[in-house]
Amino acid sequence: MNDGPATDNSLGSANAPLSMGATGPTTSLLPPGAPAVKTPFPICLRAGRPRRLSNNSTPTRPRQPRPPPMKTPFIFLLLVTVASGFAAAPTPRPNVVLIMADDQGWGDTGYNGHPELKTPHLDQLAASGLRFNRFYTAHFNCSPTRGSIMTGRHPDRYGTFSPGAPIRAQELTVARVLQSAGYATGHFGKWHLNGKNGDRNTTALPGRAILANDPLSPGKLGFDEWVSADNFFDLDPVLGRNGVPEKFQGDSSDVTTDEALKFIRRRAAAAQPFLAVVWFGSPHVPHQALPADKAAYGALPEADQNYYGELTAVDRSVGRLRAALRELRIADNTLLWYNSDNGGNAGPKSTGNLRGSKGTLWEGGLRVPGLVEWPARIPRPFVSEMPCSTLDIYPTVLAATGAVAQNQILPLDGINLLPHFDRQTETRTQALPFWNHAGAQPGHAAWLEWPYKLHTHPVAARGAKKSKPAGEPIPAVQLYDVSKDPKETTDLAAQEPARVARMTAALAAWQASVEKSLAGADYPAAAR
Repeated sequence: MNDGPATDNSLGSANAPLSMGATGPTTSLLPPGAPAVKTPFPICLRAGRPRRLSNNSTPTRPRQPRPPPMKTPFIFLLLVTVASGFAAAPTPRPNVVLIMADDQGWGDTGYNGHPELKTPHLDQLAASGLRFNRFYTAHFNCSPTRGSIMTGRHPDRYGTFSPGAPIRAQELTVARVLQSAGYATGHFGKWHLNGKNGDRNTTALPGRAILANDPLSPGKLGFDEWVSADNFFDLDPVLGRNGVPEKFQGDSSDVTTDEALKFIRRRAAAAQPFLAVVWFGSPHVPHQALPADKAAYGALPEADQNYYGELTAVDRSVGRLRAALRELRIADNTLLWYNSDNGGNAGPKSTGNLRGSKGTLWEGGLRVPGLVEWPARIPRPFVSEMPCSTLDIYPTVLAATGAVAQNQILPLDGINLLPHFDRQTETRTQALPFWNHAGAQPGHAAWLEWPYKLHTHPVAARGAKKSKPAGEPIPAVQLYDVSKDPKETTDLAAQEPARVARMTAALAAWQASVEKSLAGADYPAAAR
């Protein structure tokens, strides 16, 4: 990355030869071009009595006493003081690019071993940066997970329980915080936090464009610019450009990327740090891929061609974004984060054969691809086995940018991952909570305290083999060691009663705090 002209921090040596000034010697202790420092002591050219001078000359002054030599510690302190005044400029604040796919499962990448799908750009990203092997979404559905990224708080705290449920306007978003810190902020693609699902016809005006008068539009929640849809969208979509419906042509991921790159190029030209949130509408149903993207899968059924074709476009878009950052010479100091919004919804190959799928709190509904690239902070690639979450994005971005949230709404449910980026910690000390809040009903909940995952009031895994034969009740409490049993097949609850009791109590305490948040206790009185 080009951070501007280099600064010459070299200093003259304490042993540098003296040079004659008007009244005495000077030494080159300062950088080139700095004004000379003169000493009050004149040089004695010759010892002994004053010379006899000609009648037109004036007597030479008697020799002055030689000053004591400068002590080494003093010279060292002087050098340190001068050097500190000419230190290099601080590292610029990083740009942030948050990319998310819609319904991409854990298994839907080449690097995770998919037998048919090709994702060369995601594979290269996984090989170049931080690859999370245990990345979880805060919820098994889209709108709640989107809220978790924006706030760092579990979506149940503000009532975003399900797809299409709105975020609360009182919540503090990452866009609002970075905007107040001088960042340019832009949202591109699927929003789905405004409580609307949009017109089912995504290609005819007004489609799913978010309108200017929407009180929960991206613009109202901290984004300077936005080209966004209420919900998922496919080929030739209608999107809202800052609230005005506009018709586009082409694949939905390409369209989203085109608009994001315009924003990024403008901000890079202005040398302004930016937050670009790029949320694709693919590979959500209905699957409609371009013929060129389907071509690589021509031997497969039509449904697979369209599904893999949509993911191919997502993969290509990630590659375009990364290439543009390098072209603009801002890649080194850009934090790029990629993940999906929930587990897969296209069968066992999509979930990587994990139990469950989208819509469940089993691993197949929550565990997704997760990748981070930030060469200035993560110079060497590594694979993380520490469980991390979409809840962690908000606190990590704030820590990375140095942005300070005024009147932060608490509690946060995520943690700052910078120590993990720096390889200073490999162990998560805060549990990950999951809860399908169901009003008066208890609802399926899970508590991941690595490596154990507790389930309370579980429901049968959709799209996977049930843990009990049909008609036999499912145990109300289950426990799995997901480090050894990622498919959650062996219930350890009966063998670990003390662990179950402790984890159940921790989950219940967290749920009680969620109920308080839901009642508005986290907001200032004026905002309730």
